[in-house]
Amino acid sequence: MNKLELSEATLITPSGRIDRERHGWRAKCLQRLVRMDLPVPRSFAICCNTVRLIAQGRSIGCEVLQDILSGSGLVSVRPSAVMPEWGGPGTVLNVGINDALHKTLVDRIGQANADAVYLSFVQSYAIHIARLDPDMFTQDGPDALAQALRSYHDEMDAPFPQDPAEQLSQVLRSMARAWDGPTARLLRQAKGAPADAPLGLVVQEMALALGPGLCGSGSIQFIDPVTGTPRVTGRFRGQHHGRAIGEGAETLYLTKDDRGPALEDTAPDLFATLCEFGAACRKRLREEMQIEFVVTGGQISVIDAVRVARGSRAGVRIAVSLARDGIIPHDEALMRVEPRALADLLHHQVDPRAPRDQIARGIDASPGAATGNLVFSATAAQAANARGDACILVRRETGPEDIRGMHASVAVLTERGGTTSHAAVIARGLGLPCIVGANGIVIDARNRTLRAGDRVLKEGDVITIDGSSGEVLAGSAVLLPPALDDAFTQLMDWAAQAGGLKVRANADTPEDAKTARRFQAQGIGLCRTEHMFFDADRLPAMREMIFADTPEDRRLSLDRILPMQRKDFSSLFEIMAGLPVTIRLFDPPLHEFLPHEREGMRELAESLDLPLSDVIRRVEALTEFNPMLGMRGVRLGITVPEIYDMQARAIFEATVDASRKGDPVVPEIMIPLVSAMREVELVKTRIDAVAAAVRNERRVDFTYRLGVMVETPRAALRAGDIAAHSAFLSFGTNDLTQMTYGLSRDDAGRFMGTYVGQGVYAEDPFHVLDEDGVGELILTGVQRARRQSPGITISVCGEHGGNPESIAFCHDAGVDYVSCSPFRVPVARLAAAQSAIRSRKTRESH
Repeated sequence: MNKLELSEATLITPSGRIDRERHGWRAKCLQRLVRMDLPVPRSFAICCNTVRLIAQGRSIGCEVLQDILSGSGLVSVRPSAVMPEWGGPGTVLNVGINDALHKTLVDRIGQANADAVYLSFVQSYAIHIARLDPDMFTQDGPDALAQALRSYHDEMDAPFPQDPAEQLSQVLRSMARAWDGPTARLLRQAKGAPADAPLGLVVQEMALALGPGLCGSGSIQFIDPVTGTPRVTGRFRGQHHGRAIGEGAETLYLTKDDRGPALEDTAPDLFATLCEFGAACRKRLREEMQIEFVVTGGQISVIDAVRVARGSRAGVRIAVSLARDGIIPHDEALMRVEPRALADLLHHQVDPRAPRDQIARGIDASPGAATGNLVFSATAAQAANARGDACILVRRETGPEDIRGMHASVAVLTERGGTTSHAAVIARGLGLPCIVGANGIVIDARNRTLRAGDRVLKEGDVITIDGSSGEVLAGSAVLLPPALDDAFTQLMDWAAQAGGLKVRANADTPEDAKTARRFQAQGIGLCRTEHMFFDADRLPAMREMIFADTPEDRRLSLDRILPMQRKDFSSLFEIMAGLPVTIRLFDPPLHEFLPHEREGMRELAESLDLPLSDVIRRVEALTEFNPMLGMRGVRLGITVPEIYDMQARAIFEATVDASRKGDPVVPEIMIPLVSAMREVELVKTRIDAVAAAVRNERRVDFTYRLGVMVETPRAALRAGDIAAHSAFLSFGTNDLTQMTYGLSRDDAGRFMGTYVGQGVYAEDPFHVLDEDGVGELILTGVQRARRQSPGITISVCGEHGGNPESIAFCHDAGVDYVSCSPFRVPVARLAAAQSAIRSRKTRESH
């Protein structure tokens, strides 16, 4: 067999050529620790290419192995992938021990301790390197070492290898091949690593954690991994050397508390030294690190350091703290925080340290967590809210009639739906935790029960919804409160300074607008006026309008709604205090406002004083085979123009009223579902007429901006024509994705997981904007609109407006602003700032 001289086994020194891409993260981290003059045992880095050749069967030169073993003769082998989260084969300790070294150790650390070290390696080598039956190597007791050596001999027909170089060679070979195995490939792919990701190895001289004096091993970190607040945590395991446990073994906590003896008390100087090491690592490595250490006779050896694992809350606080202390610049602090992590700070979260009793899982449609009693209807939710009881609304799927129940609930769970289904969109707007598409549950609304596997829950039973993970939990869970603290505020201030796309909020109610202001949204990019019509005071008038036979009768019904709409818009204008407010005109099909069950139709007939047969006929007449492609949006505005006339008048009268009270208001009126320029012309003519009438009646001048919501592929392709009559275009990517793909956004969740899993789509296109298809339409629309009207304002107001990857695309596409649910505004602001920083760095590099 060919020999491979391990010239790549590089001794890790301050000036050694150690590269993360060639040797892995652990080797590079150890070099940084060495440069800091920390007491790191002698360590060697074996490069990724050499490891790959070892896996292919190449052998290793003995002289290099002997050089590695020339110190104490006892070494460990650890994986060193390019990224720490990719993992790797398990660490192998005590490589190099044999009968001769065992005798030496007996003199140094005693018979029992030496036996424990030797036994630990024999068992590990037999199971993981020689691949022998683990059940044969569970020995314990005074004769355990002799039994293990005998078992190895019996199974292998050869004595346990005594040549340290052979041991090390076999360990390196086994770890290299384990990394290349199919199971390991799948595991690291699940962690985001490429299937052919390289692996380096680190061989390090072992510091003994057994023997006389203070000996042991431990780890220490200096922040709370959940909250990010300064706190020393960790444990010191006295007389513990890997799996080898010596006489007098005990576990000490590091700091003084009520749990038991602490290292801070028993060895204050050693504890102080560890704290100095931690402060040095934070400053020099520019990160909060967990230090792995060994104590031998009172002397510390630092054997490793890893970035502290942390939750979202801790990640924000750590990044801000490092920047405030001048260790990293503000831009780097912004880039270190994953935008989605901010969603965890805005809501209650299930404490990751607490137990979970999961009963079902669905799509994590709206983040946060809440506990409440099960209810199965909007009416039951309102009744529970009136009693002061927290409730969770459970529906097969929600519709507009459920909005009042959602307002009364603390969370929402649906059996059907996807990330842009009705429940998901409304819940995000309200800031409610929401899980949709929970296919593992069966809802029986009639009997008011929910089946999840073998469990049957009744109305009133307590569950917890974790909208951040998609988990449905039985009973109450321990919740962490929102973390809108000074660190969050500081990060948002830095994001504002970084610039980037403007971010507005989708807001339909005064409460939404106040939330948008709290999170510093730069206006309202989408106000969906139809949600206002479902209020109990307005729904009867809306139904009267639907049943009216003449335009005059329709106007009479709408006149009852006019003052309510005017009040709605006045409130929004006043709360936004001069910031832009974009109001989308009525969009949904009329059948959504009518009952579809016989009992509901009978009640409606009574309220309208009509025969039940007339009500049934009208409901059937308005029913459409595909209502999302039917009589809705601008089509309804042209065929039943009285609705848009009423809304335009309410907007203009509210504009006059709000401008008198505060900052001047320039409303932005948006026409939904446009596909042809003529549609815009027809609506514009009527709205201009309403504006002129209000100016004459109020004797006040005002201006407004008319724009179009681009939701159809044709509108994107004809954006140049449409832009000639529009002050702005706003791409409604929810419907645009739905129509481009021919997918129902309410039903695609049933099979989307399968499609993504089998690579049909890289991501759910309702969650992450499809740049190749929908994105191409947006780019085409932007180019054609700007060619016709260079100064036109262009935005994205679908749910993609709150998605970080999609915001990066919008930045590159030249979009002026994005608009998203109020509770996604901080996420979008951070993502926009990161896009600006990346763009700035790209320009500087050129």
